[in-house]
Amino acid sequence: MNALLTVEDLHVSFPGKGRRAPRTEVLRGVSLDVGPGETLGLVGESGSGKTTIGRAILGLVPVASGTITFGGRRIDGLAGRRRRALARELQVIFQDPYTSLNPARTIGDTLAEPLLGLGARAARERVATLLDRVHLPADAAHRLPREFSGGQRQRVAIARALAIDPKLVVCDEPVSALDLTTQRTVLDLLLEIQEQSGVSYLFVSHDLAVVRFMAHRVAVIHRGRIVETGDAATVTTEPSHPYTRGLLLAAPVADVAAQRARREAFERYASSAAER
Repeated sequence: MNALLTVEDLHVSFPGKGRRAPRTEVLRGVSLDVGPGETLGLVGESGSGKTTIGRAILGLVPVASGTITFGGRRIDGLAGRRRRALARELQVIFQDPYTSLNPARTIGDTLAEPLLGLGARAARERVATLLDRVHLPADAAHRLPREFSGGQRQRVAIARALAIDPKLVVCDEPVSALDLTTQRTVLDLLLEIQEQSGVSYLFVSHDLAVVRFMAHRVAVIHRGRIVETGDAATVTTEPSHPYTRGLLLAAPVADVAAQRARREAFERYASSAAER
């Protein structure tokens, strides 16, 4: 099976603070791929570079070197009209449902924005279909974002990302700002949509439990490098890299005794890692 998205030896750096400060290398030779209809979970702690990968794919940060191929064509370095045209196939769901929607625009206007090529009637019908697809009532089209909960707003963001049937959606921590019950609702919705449409996800998260639930495969990033890639069940239960084992040990569990044992194991791991 040919990959839908391929990232090869990607390097991204940002200017340092101060006129003469050296550039900070954020991504150091990252390579990964996502197949059609697949979810690749990209997991790492804050500052690991996982969000920068998504932003590089979306053309939101410049690439120093390496290649990004989507649908068989190079997309790193695309700008202007060619980058905008790519939005029909490549979309994003951002982390914060409270800031990703324009508070002054109705939900219907927000969802209709990517549908400018359709007539007014066809656009209204498509908006109604999108709202039904994410299990929101039809009258939501006439309401403002402030009238909805965080989970409902994120469902609107999902509907907007799916408005023109993209092939790949970059999901950048899409449930981290939501409570646990709402997280599950949104994750179930993403899985349902994938099953129906065959869309691919690059699912960026710091939460191994969420990634295990969502992903077919997992790539683990640490200090700008991919340190482990494999089947989601294997990577999230029997990781081979010390950093992944550390993430697993640090993840919370419901059982108090198990959490205490895991915390002690993580502290031993952190202590031995600091000595190396």
